[in-house]
Amino acid sequence: MFTEAFKASTKYGDFKGTSQVDNADRNSPREFLQTMGFLRDAGEIVLGIEAHTGEMHGRFDDPIAVTFYLAQKGDHESVKAMIDAANGPVMVRRINIDMAIADFLGLFKRFSIAFSSHAMLEGRKITYLDY
Repeated sequence: MFTEAFKASTKYGDFKGTSQVDNADRNSPREFLQTMGFLRDAGEIVLGIEAHTGEMHGRFDDPIAVTFYLAQKGDHESVKAMIDAANGPVMVRRINIDMAIADFLGLFKRFSIAFSSHAMLEGRKITYLDY
């Protein structure tokens, strides 16, 4: 059993930011895991997802390493209440899968990431000129 922070990280962390995604209407992360036979129970919930690449040196080659974090059976509200009540680390089940980046992005309807040098723009309003 291991304990670690759920947070994006790289070796140097030169750019830091945020992300947001919308589930795909078909083939969401949960449906993908169910289709592939990774869910133990029909009620398991996908709590988190991490995606990593190795060193690319100016060239990307598939696949990417994707980690899915699952909660035991429950609905959104009961799992959220369990997490809010936790006095320490949250117990999850972890699944690691190598995926083609197109397959990974296909799990989402919309995918947005934003990052800035050493998080200097994080949460800030910006004004810009469009050229």
